[in-house]
Amino acid sequence: MAVNSRPLPTLPVLPDAATEQVLASGLLPELAYAFGGPFHFLLPDAFDANLWDMQGALAAAGVDGFVYFAKKANKAALFVERAAAGGAGVDVASVAELREALGHGVRGEHLVVTGPAKDPALLHLAVQHGAPVAVDALDELDTLVTIALTGRIRPARILLRALPTAQPHSRFGLTEAELATALDRCVQAGDAVRMEGFSFHLSGYALQPRADLAARLVELCLKARVQGLEASRISIGGGLPISYTDADSWHTFLTEHKSSHYHAGKTFHTGDFYPYHSPLAGADALAALLATQPQAHEHSLARLLRDAGVLLLLEPGRALLNQAGATVFRVQGVKERDGYQILTVDGTSLSLSEQWFNSEYLPDPILIPQDPDSPEGAFPASVGAATCLESDMLTWRKISFPRRPRTGDLLVYPNTAGYQMDSNESPFHDLALPPKVVVDHTDEPRPRWRLDRHFT
Repeated sequence: MAVNSRPLPTLPVLPDAATEQVLASGLLPELAYAFGGPFHFLLPDAFDANLWDMQGALAAAGVDGFVYFAKKANKAALFVERAAAGGAGVDVASVAELREALGHGVRGEHLVVTGPAKDPALLHLAVQHGAPVAVDALDELDTLVTIALTGRIRPARILLRALPTAQPHSRFGLTEAELATALDRCVQAGDAVRMEGFSFHLSGYALQPRADLAARLVELCLKARVQGLEASRISIGGGLPISYTDADSWHTFLTEHKSSHYHAGKTFHTGDFYPYHSPLAGADALAALLATQPQAHEHSLARLLRDAGVLLLLEPGRALLNQAGATVFRVQGVKERDGYQILTVDGTSLSLSEQWFNSEYLPDPILIPQDPDSPEGAFPASVGAATCLESDMLTWRKISFPRRPRTGDLLVYPNTAGYQMDSNESPFHDLALPPKVVVDHTDEPRPRWRLDRHFT
């Protein structure tokens, strides 16, 4: 029955025409029946639009730049294919990711290899295919030099990853002393290496620290050139935020949510939530970053890059996947609790990876009832998984659904392409991983679909 108490906090997603057209088409119940379990659907046009907007922001600022899609954000072959078609590269961190990218049309020189303590086999492939490597440690640099000298096929392309001064306890990156040593070794290696510049990855989403660190890397490029090194580019990694909801909904939610709004009185720390609204998101955040004036500099970051002749490299993941897909579950069981329901769906929270961070994927799921005439009202429910773990909850929060959820209904979690679909999935209980469906022609009355061509 509907609950008549004070309304629960909500977090509605921003409208998206393509997603809404898929929901209205009647396709999802058919796919749920066909697959007999949860699945994801992917929207390629959204990825294309996000990439074009990001490339447009670089052009508008007069900055030479290149975008790499961070493949770890989603395993689908679709997005690698769209990156290649859109003139972008791919950021990989394993042999399997590199092979997948090559197999789906990305040229070797349009890959960038990142991550700590890389497998020597990955470094060999990077050198063979002409992919730059973000070097995270001095022993890794030595391995690359040895590979290049031994193979004598082509030089190892190198970016030196700097330890962020604002995050001195990070386990990633080279200290000032290590950078100086690395530069000396690059000079000594001669033609075996091409030291193309520097890189960093910064946690969080604030723009000013990114601009400050990028300006520092520009200065390092200028100093490295004095040593006879190329030093022509810097990579600022990812970290461009996106918005899932509007500002009012987000601020209201943060103000009002409390433990009684969650199953079992679960408590979340507000600081552990992803910032589901950002005043500047995606390409707009990139444009604002380029316009930011780094500390101790008179001009914008864009001007510093232009004046120094430095190419800006980006490795966004989530920002390229905004509105590029959603996740669908079937309600497998319903229990009544003290004033709310517990829905059990035919999948696990491993498909919504915020649980990995002791957090929760907060955007409201959308109910697609089997019976369009089911009772209307306000029906609060939390959502659990079909496993034996108390903690395996997709949504601890009590969602106020506009119709009474019943077994057989579908729940759609919107905008999950960025990290949610892949970061934490596993075949727990020998459950199959949810398939990915590419939905084309969403503007037609009957969208067309196909399975993604992921190799593994």
